[in-house]
Amino acid sequence: MPDRLSRRDLTRRLAETFAWRGDRFDEHRYADVTGWWSDPELLGSLGHHLATLVPHKPTVVLGLQSRGFHLGALVAVELGVGFVEVRKNPKPFADSDRWLTRATPPDYRDRQLTLGFPARLLKPADRVLLVDDWVDTGGQALGVQRLVEAAEAHWAGMAVIVDALVNNDVRRRLAVSALVRERDLS
Repeated sequence: MPDRLSRRDLTRRLAETFAWRGDRFDEHRYADVTGWWSDPELLGSLGHHLATLVPHKPTVVLGLQSRGFHLGALVAVELGVGFVEVRKNPKPFADSDRWLTRATPPDYRDRQLTLGFPARLLKPADRVLLVDDWVDTGGQALGVQRLVEAAEAHWAGMAVIVDALVNNDVRRRLAVSALVRERDLS
C-alpha cells in the first residue's frame, strides 16, 4: 500500500489530475475526475483525508450512488464504522423490505430524484456522515438529510472532495466540509 499523501500534496494532486471536458459554453461540459481514481497514492489517501474533515466521529457513513459508494466505503473503513448505500430511484430487494425513501429538491441537473435505503440499516442512535465526491446545489444531500431525519438518526455533516456550493445557507445546513473548493480546480 502506498504511503498517504499529506493534505497539501493531496490538494495539489486533486488539481493536477482533474480536467474540465468540453467547451465552457457547451451544455455537455463536465468535470472529469477519472484521474483521481487512477492515481493509487491519491486514491489511497482520500478516505483518510475525508475522515479527518469530521469533528465528531460518526457511527455510520452514507454514500450516494455512485461515486459516494466508493468514497463512503473508504471513509467508513478509515473510521472503523459501517457503511450504507443511498440509492437513486431505489427498488427494494424483496417485497418484505421496508425502505426509507424521500424526494430531493432539484439537483445539479434540475432533476428531482427519489433516494432510499433499507430502513433496518439506520438506527435512531446513529450519528450519520454523508460522503460524496462533489456537492453542487446540495439537492441530493438535502434529500439524504431528510432520510436521516425520517430514521430519527442524527446528522453529523457531509464530507466531500469538492465543494461547488454557491448557497452558504445550504452549506451550513448540511455542515459541509471539503478538501477543495471548485475554484481550486480551475
